[in-house]
Amino acid sequence: MQEIQNLYLQFLANFPVGLRPIVSIALAVLVVYSIFKVIKKDFIWIIVLVLVLPGSWPILKSIWEGVITFVKFLLNAK
Repeated sequence: MQEIQNLYLQFLANFPVGLRPIVSIALAVLVVYSIFKVIKKDFIWIIVLVLVLPGSWPILKSIWEGVITFVKFLLNAK
């Protein structure tokens, strides 16, 4: 996760200071939109995965927490 954050900060350094919040919000919206699009498309398969393989629930939970952490980082990056 730290590597992704460092790459993002390097990417953000290419933009003027006044434009950085707009870029951060746009990327956060894009990430959230993409996740909801995948969940909407594959919702039944995610449910089947959790029902058939109960051990997948902690994996999905940790992925979701990682995504939430990344979106919070995008919105708080300066």
